[in-house]
Amino acid sequence: MNQAPAPTHLLPPTTGTSRLLEAWHTESHPADLTEHLNRHGPPPRIGASLIEVVEQAGLTGRGGAGFPTGRKMRSVAGRGRRAVVVANGMESEPASRKDRLLLGVAPHLVLDGALLAAQAVGAHQVHLCVPRTSTEQLRELAAAVDERRMAAIDPLPVILHAAPHGYVTSESTALVHWLNGGPARPLSTPPRTSEKGVRGRPTLVQNVETLAHIALIARHGPDWFRQAGTADMPGTTLVTMTGTVRSPGVLEIEPGTTVGQLLQGLGGVPEPLQAVLLGGFAGTWLPVDQALGLGFSRSGLASAGATPGAGVVIALPHDACGLAETARMLTYLAANGAQQCGPCLFGLPAVAADFTALADGHADADLLSRLRRRVGLLPGRGACSHPDGAARLAASALTTFADDVEQHLHRGHCERPSVLSVPRATRMNEWR
Repeated sequence: MNQAPAPTHLLPPTTGTSRLLEAWHTESHPADLTEHLNRHGPPPRIGASLIEVVEQAGLTGRGGAGFPTGRKMRSVAGRGRRAVVVANGMESEPASRKDRLLLGVAPHLVLDGALLAAQAVGAHQVHLCVPRTSTEQLRELAAAVDERRMAAIDPLPVILHAAPHGYVTSESTALVHWLNGGPARPLSTPPRTSEKGVRGRPTLVQNVETLAHIALIARHGPDWFRQAGTADMPGTTLVTMTGTVRSPGVLEIEPGTTVGQLLQGLGGVPEPLQAVLLGGFAGTWLPVDQALGLGFSRSGLASAGATPGAGVVIALPHDACGLAETARMLTYLAANGAQQCGPCLFGLPAVAADFTALADGHADADLLSRLRRRVGLLPGRGACSHPDGAARLAASALTTFADDVEQHLHRGHCERPSVLSVPRATRMNEWR
């Protein structure tokens, strides 16, 4: 099986877009606390006024949902009780590497942002959650936290957690549930974590990239932040480029940069493409001709029914089978649900099985109509949005690879090799 390796390195910056990764690109090594403070200076003490500054900056969450960060912070601060901040470094999207790289090269920028956010919302502690499988990352982050403790620069404690790593364990309610002593499975809302989170306190859960942006906004202001990006998604953002690209890895870009520019900026692609998956395994397949001219931002992708999601672009070569690749992803997603409500227990496995039968050329006469019906039943029915993402992936594949659907229905398996990196579909069994 010829699978492209998952990208694990940073790509050279595009002109004017190196902000989060500027120190790395200048020094070519992760900054310790002294280097970090020499470059950025100490984090400013601006307290609750930071919320208004973040609102003016227009920062949106970089974890996938794209919710306005300032509004989220204000919701937590407005509860009138001591709060908690959770820095989410779990990065459960299999195709993404941006968060682990950011934590690896600029840990103190993330920690600055988490502590600034904590002071703004009236929190008494910060929890930093990363996968327990990332042992080297945990060691490096523990050293960074210890550096700050020894230097006595932080007004609040930072508690590092090694959390179970699965596709749904990065969901905000799952992390809160785990921190409260339960399994790392998502919970139904309401109440929202902003209302009742860790130990029943109002809790702000933010992706680590979002927190790093907060650290820069606090230092440079909202006008500086808005000098890059688009009106609806200002600033810069980290994108993982993978699949059939010459230089797979993580790139810092301005939102609004077209998908075609992203691919060409990596030196082009080594062979013709047929489609691009935007947003990751819970994302949207688009034909390459349609995708190339779209700006990589929420507004730029909306017309095509796509979103930036977790900041992932996966390029599929012309000679690959999009149905087979999607079947493998759906099988992985079906095995990695929370297994606590009908869509995950029954719906996702049924959709994955039907899609696999289609890809393998084993379709019965009713398969396509049954598959479309099942895909349509998934969204909005789960305790979390996991089934929604799987449905989006499946529905977009049936549209984008419509010619392949007909071929597989009438001619059987196409026998094209697998080319994308998809984890083995092993069911999660360690929730604590």
